[in-house]
Amino acid sequence: MKIPRKEYPRPDFVRPEWMNLNGEWEFEFDDNDFGLKENWINKKFSRKIIVPFPFQSRLSGIGDTNFHNIVWYARDFNIPIEWIKKDRKLLLNFGAVDYESKVWINGEEVGVNKGGHVPFTFDITEYVKNGKNRLVLRVVDTQSKEQPRGKQHFELKSRGCFYTRTTGIWQTVWLEPVSISRIDSIKITPDIDNAVIKLESNVIEANSSQILEVSIGFDSEIILKKRFEINGGSLNINIKLPILYLWSPETPNLYSLNLILKEKNKIIDEVDSYFGMRKISVKGDRILLNNKPYFQRLVLDQGYFPDGILSAPTDFDLKNDIILSKKAGFNGCRKHQKVEDPRFLYWADKLGYLVWGEMANAFEWSEAAEEMFISEWQRVIKRDYNHPCIIVWSPFNESWGIPNVYDNPRIQSYVRRVVALTREMDRTRLINDNDGWEHVDTDIVTIHDYALSSKEYFKRYKKFMLGKSDLPKAHRFPFIKGKKYEGQPVLITEYGGIGYKSKNVLDKTGWGYHGAVTKQNEFLKRLKDVTSALYKMKFICGFCYTQLTDVEQEINGIFTYARKPKVNVEKIRNIIEDRDFR
Repeated sequence: MKIPRKEYPRPDFVRPEWMNLNGEWEFEFDDNDFGLKENWINKKFSRKIIVPFPFQSRLSGIGDTNFHNIVWYARDFNIPIEWIKKDRKLLLNFGAVDYESKVWINGEEVGVNKGGHVPFTFDITEYVKNGKNRLVLRVVDTQSKEQPRGKQHFELKSRGCFYTRTTGIWQTVWLEPVSISRIDSIKITPDIDNAVIKLESNVIEANSSQILEVSIGFDSEIILKKRFEINGGSLNINIKLPILYLWSPETPNLYSLNLILKEKNKIIDEVDSYFGMRKISVKGDRILLNNKPYFQRLVLDQGYFPDGILSAPTDFDLKNDIILSKKAGFNGCRKHQKVEDPRFLYWADKLGYLVWGEMANAFEWSEAAEEMFISEWQRVIKRDYNHPCIIVWSPFNESWGIPNVYDNPRIQSYVRRVVALTREMDRTRLINDNDGWEHVDTDIVTIHDYALSSKEYFKRYKKFMLGKSDLPKAHRFPFIKGKKYEGQPVLITEYGGIGYKSKNVLDKTGWGYHGAVTKQNEFLKRLKDVTSALYKMKFICGFCYTQLTDVEQEINGIFTYARKPKVNVEKIRNIIEDRDFR
């Protein structure tokens, strides 16, 4: 059987040896929670599923969208004999499994994980044997509104702007043989002002006779090669680049990075990575990219696919969404309520495409919900830190999971806690605390404003532009009670949302903001009207159009759910890039 999603799943931390475990697995629903009581760990399951696609999707081979809160997976695997050595370990990696997971190898429990959008790894060395091994996975995914779930609907049928759920494995599963002493992590921080990268790396089971050989390349040529001693298992150094090439959407220059762990000239471990030299900062009410004002033309991208739901059918599908977006004139996206597959971020790095990293939110608050969110959010930042495409972190959207934040000190304290943690983990990117409204502690002010016309925009913001009022209320107040605008950059990060029932749209009952149009010229007229207004309001330094594609019943995409253009893309580009207004 052809293995789906066969590309290496962790593009910024690549090892040469690995085994892809995607493909056909055994599968079972456990609606009555009998599995643990009846020892399903040793059971042969009756169904088949294609990993890494969730059972709700067509590509899984099941396509069942009913509630099944507990599911089981199993598969047998053989490992190469050379992988079982005294000086080696075997790691089992999951890209993402929604939501709680428990794993057994050959009947022995090896670990548990909670968090549906982040990777996890288990050392299974002591559990495997020569010949056939059996992997079993139990997943629990409820409709709890305290669980970080993003746009996955907690009701049976998708409705409005909430869509079909994703349960279980939805990113690649793979095995990886490693040395006992090995490179465990790489953290790369660019400093374009000094042409320096800060390189931090941890080595497991390090000893004083080891060195780390670092090679940096550009355009297939090695431009720097140095050796460093490992001090206490960690490396924390600044490396001056002999020549500086900046990364941007227009010039997505990337350096290659190779780390080799050696002991007495013997290679112990080797990892390939890459990095981009770029800087995102704020000066007054402008956002700067590489120390120059940069207008962001973003599009809302929810990362749903007709046949895979949250799982992209192929690597090309992830790449193609970026290609389509750039053809339509956008230079980046708000990856909305989804922690996207690392392969998407890889292609954004390669093709030159800005990304706002956003967490999938819960919908109710509790102290337990806080801890669930914070635990997973930290892992998101750590996973994606090295990607130059990401320039903004957005932990919350439209006060989801933080109800009454406008005037509730306890909820406000929670948001400040998340923002402080985000800043502590990453001081190189901007923080957008609560995208859309009711900002508590933020580097930028983002507003969701689906005004129907330019006239409505000018009327709403006229007094603010004349300096006679604070930022006005759109759907909700831009700040929490008692807080005022302090001169930060302002972006309209949701606008438009124009529903268009073109001939390519299958769901004729779908919806868009302010109703749907049925003719191409109506769509273009409305898009041009509202977009021109944003360009003319000079206090705005970027926007985000809703949205890139239709999603299920929501038909306000520039492209259909199947990624077919609804209107002439060049005409869209002319409007989005402001060609008609210059």
